[in-house]
Amino acid sequence: MSTTIGDRIRSLREFRDLTQEELATRADVSVDTIRKLEQGVRQSARINTLRALARALDVQLERLVGQPTVTQQLQDDGGLIALRDAIQDIGALPGVPAGDDLEDPPSEQAWVDSVKAATSQYWQGAYSQLSSTLPLLLRDGRAVARQTPTERVWNQLALAYQLAACLATQAGHTDWAYTAVEKQLAAAAHASDPLMEGMGVSTLSWVLLRQGRWEQAQDIAVRKAEALEPSFMKGTPSQFAVYGNLLVAAATPAARRDDHARAIELLSGAEAAAVRSGPVRAYGTAFSVTDVRTQKVNIALAGAENRPAQALAFAGDVREEEISRPVHSAAYRVDVAQAQYQTGDSEAALSTLLEVEADQPEWIKLQALASATVREMLEAERRRNTPLRSLAARLGVDPTL
Repeated sequence: MSTTIGDRIRSLREFRDLTQEELATRADVSVDTIRKLEQGVRQSARINTLRALARALDVQLERLVGQPTVTQQLQDDGGLIALRDAIQDIGALPGVPAGDDLEDPPSEQAWVDSVKAATSQYWQGAYSQLSSTLPLLLRDGRAVARQTPTERVWNQLALAYQLAACLATQAGHTDWAYTAVEKQLAAAAHASDPLMEGMGVSTLSWVLLRQGRWEQAQDIAVRKAEALEPSFMKGTPSQFAVYGNLLVAAATPAARRDDHARAIELLSGAEAAAVRSGPVRAYGTAFSVTDVRTQKVNIALAGAENRPAQALAFAGDVREEEISRPVHSAAYRVDVAQAQYQTGDSEAALSTLLEVEADQPEWIKLQALASATVREMLEAERRRNTPLRSLAARLGVDPTL
C-alpha cells in the first residue's frame, strides 16, 4: 500500500502529539488544508505550504516521509532544523559578511560547563533536550572562541561539534554530520590537540560507515590509530583510550566487509589498550575492557553471514553493569536481542527489546537493527502476539505484516 503525503503528515503530527489545529498554528497554514491532506481529499499542496509544514514538524522537506525526527518534543528554540543551520554556519563561509552578535557570549567557564552537560545528555539518550540546546551551544562556542581563543576553548568547541556530528548521524543526516566533523577537526587543529583530532577521525569513520563507505571508514581509522599508537611504557590513559577507540571504529566496517578475522584482530588490540589504560572518560566518550567486549557482539552480527551463537558467547564475557553510558548499554542489548531471535529464542528477544524501549524510548525509534528484528519477528510469528505488535507500531514497523 502506497503512503501519501497526508499519511506522512498525520504520522509525524501524531508522533509529536499535536492536533491538526496546533499544527496549523505552528505552520501558519489553514487547518482545512491539513485536514484534506490527511483525509486524502488532496494529494499534495503548494511547495511553500509543504515547506511550512515540514518546518513546523521539524523535519527536512525531503524527509517528510522518512524516519520520525529525533526530537520527539517540539521546542520553541532549537530542533533539528536549527541544528542544521548551526552546523552549516553561513557566516563562516569566506566572502560572506558575518552578522553582528546580538548578545555577549557567555563566560569561558560557563560555556565549558554547558558542553559537559550536553555530553551527558547525549549519552543519556536525552536527544530532544540536546537538540533544543545544541544549536545555541555551537553559536555561543564560536563567539567564545572569537573572544577568548584559548586552546581549552578550541578543544571544547571541537567536542561540541563532535556532539553535533553524533546527533545528526543518529537522526539520519550524515551530510550534516560530515560537515560537523570537518569543523571538529579544524577546531582540534586550533587547539593543537592530536588526540582530539583522533576522536574526530573516529567520529568520521562512524559517519562514513553509516553512509555505506566501509572501506574508507576502516582505512582512515586504522591509519590514524597507527599515527597515534602510544608507547606501551609511557602512554597515558587518554592516549590509549583514543587509540583504542580508533581500533574499535575500524573493526565494525571490517566486519561489514566480511573480514571478521581482521575485525577480531583490531578489537583484540583495542582490548589490550583498554587493559593498559583502565576505565577512562575523555574526549566526550568512555573506554574500557567492557566497552570493547560489547563490540565483539556487534561484529559477530555484521556481514553477509551473521554469527548469532558466537555473538551470545561474546555476550557472556560482558558485564552489563559496567557499561557506563546508557545509550551504549541500549545498543549492546539490541545486538543481544537480534542474536537471541536468530538462535530461536523469540521470547527472550522480545523481552530484551521491551526493556531497551523502557530505558530508551526515544533512541530505539532511530535504530534500524531494532526495527529490522521486530519486522522479522512479525513475519515469522505463528500466533498473534499483542506486545510484539504494540512494539512494532511504536517503532513504525507495519503491524499488518
